[in-house]
Amino acid sequence: MKSILSVYKIGHGPSSSHTVGPYNAAKEYRRRYPDADRIDVTLFGSLAFTGAGHGTEKAIRSAIPEATVHSDRENRDLPHPNTMLFSAYRDDKLIDSTRIFSIGGGSIRFEGEDSDEERVVYPEAGLTEMLEYCRENGMSFREFIYSRESDRLKEYLHTVWDAMKSAVRRGLEAEGVLPGGLGVTRKAKILFNKRCYNESSDVTMNRLIAAYAYAVSEENASENIVVTAPTCGSCGVIPAIMYYMEFDRGFPEEEIIDALAVAGLIGNVIRTNASISGAECGCQAEIGSACSMAAAGLASLYGLNTDQIEYAAEIAMEHNLGLTCDPVNGLVQIPCIERNAVAAMRAINSVDLSRFLYETRKISFDQVIATMYQTGKDMSDKYRETSHGGLAEIYRNIQS
Repeated sequence: MKSILSVYKIGHGPSSSHTVGPYNAAKEYRRRYPDADRIDVTLFGSLAFTGAGHGTEKAIRSAIPEATVHSDRENRDLPHPNTMLFSAYRDDKLIDSTRIFSIGGGSIRFEGEDSDEERVVYPEAGLTEMLEYCRENGMSFREFIYSRESDRLKEYLHTVWDAMKSAVRRGLEAEGVLPGGLGVTRKAKILFNKRCYNESSDVTMNRLIAAYAYAVSEENASENIVVTAPTCGSCGVIPAIMYYMEFDRGFPEEEIIDALAVAGLIGNVIRTNASISGAECGCQAEIGSACSMAAAGLASLYGLNTDQIEYAAEIAMEHNLGLTCDPVNGLVQIPCIERNAVAAMRAINSVDLSRFLYETRKISFDQVIATMYQTGKDMSDKYRETSHGGLAEIYRNIQS
């Protein structure tokens, strides 16, 4: 298992798989073929069906302005649902044709190559083996991570946290209608300011966390800078909880950074052993993963033990199993934005349950992740970010 550094990527929304990944692919492909006078890109699968709403073509052209981008919606025999074919020409002669896959969270893989060049940091096969190592060596997950990762991790997580905080603050100030044609109004500022009469502390907490989640997700929908956590579509969950914990509950920033590290470890396990791609496994792979990561990070922040942290992550994912990805009009807005707020509150509930019930558990985190992956593979492609089914289809039929 490689470093958690690549779990968190800073870039433009609205989709890590559909904008950050294709941008990175185009940038790298242009670097490899600087002398090409023409580059054609063909999008397949989910990229072909929802790329227009996600801004895929715009992302590719921001790296290769002269690129010609096509969509092939007929070819279904694909090695990955987010497949791109890059073709380079010089003097009208084809000099290269390579398939590149956007594998989730902004990560890419060139066909026949490894997905990234980082060294293996974690030889363990999953979280169960990591948990056993921590028990045997009397280590917390935080200590385990820092003993394995380079010194660069903490510095990078500070950069990540700064970007997350900035997204929250921008989103809380912004007003108006989100781009894309659905007419969705920004709601973060309303949630943040609209206190109910005689509001209880629990209601206040839920309202503020929801406001922070909406703020980041609305920034993502506006194609502004966010952090994949682990994807753009689920980028509001972790910042919402951690922002509340630092600025409304007073947790020190260094402890927030440690919590992000633990959350990143969970995302890394999911990315390695299953998927964080909505196009591959539905929204359970995006929101479910973010909820699981947030629960683990929060449990760590509260000082819970490794068993409680693992159980919090397991509960959070288990109750997102089967969650479909059916974005209306192919935009990362409905149900995506609201779903970030709901997942943040579910993460908190998962931690509360794990605190008291971890000794009664029967299912491990790794078992739930294997289940999520199997469920995603069995899921119809109508519910895997193609906008062919679910809410997207019902809405389209009503509008027509």
